[in-house]
Amino acid sequence: MPGVGTVVAARPSAGGPGRRPAAEDDTAQRARIIRAAVALADAEGLAALTMRRLGAELGVSAMSLYRHVSNKEQLVVLMADAAFGEEALPQRPPPGWRERLELSAALQWRLYRAHPWLAGAMNLSRPLLIPNGIRHIDWALAALDGLGLDADTRMHAAVTLFGYVRGHAIDLEPETDATRTSGISGQEWMHAQESRLAALVDSGAFPAFAAARAGSALSPESLLHHGLTTLLDGLATRITTPPH
Repeated sequence: MPGVGTVVAARPSAGGPGRRPAAEDDTAQRARIIRAAVALADAEGLAALTMRRLGAELGVSAMSLYRHVSNKEQLVVLMADAAFGEEALPQRPPPGWRERLELSAALQWRLYRAHPWLAGAMNLSRPLLIPNGIRHIDWALAALDGLGLDADTRMHAAVTLFGYVRGHAIDLEPETDATRTSGISGQEWMHAQESRLAALVDSGAFPAFAAARAGSALSPESLLHHGLTTLLDGLATRITTPPH
């Protein structure tokens, strides 16, 4: 069809040699679409991902994608599930509850760093019901079992941990976009603000800030670990049964 770009080919015979089942074809095509969508979002952000753009990347029409995914919303769900599936939780967990939760948090943070769009795609108010994401909640619940915590406390603790790491990662995509569009990294931007910050500190209007700033070195990782330590320290005070 001129102007549309659809290629019409002869339909292969249903029972021809080497013909794969339709379900297998659909699964393979969907996996290919998800991989391309993740790569596009990683490179240019989730806002750049449209069905038309994705079709162009794959060399097919946008309409052909709807044979395998219902819409962009479903595609993002599949992308998030695929992303979380990249970092498998070990079958044999560390011995202590705290070590298990720290490991889960570290794996989540690594995923958010690898896919800056991922944190923004998640939402605790309307959560994406993805198996690979729920697996982290299940892991945390299992880690907290047998410690004298009731089911409601365990569930709140598990979801709070998940939300904490996700909330800390929410700035990753805007920062990635800013670096890509401006060519200036976050560290370079902060360095350029030194004279302005020094003027604010030297004004004497913020004495507590000035005193604390002299001995601190902040980074996304240092902030993540400080908050995680504080969160787990607080949870430890709720535990009434020593772990076996």
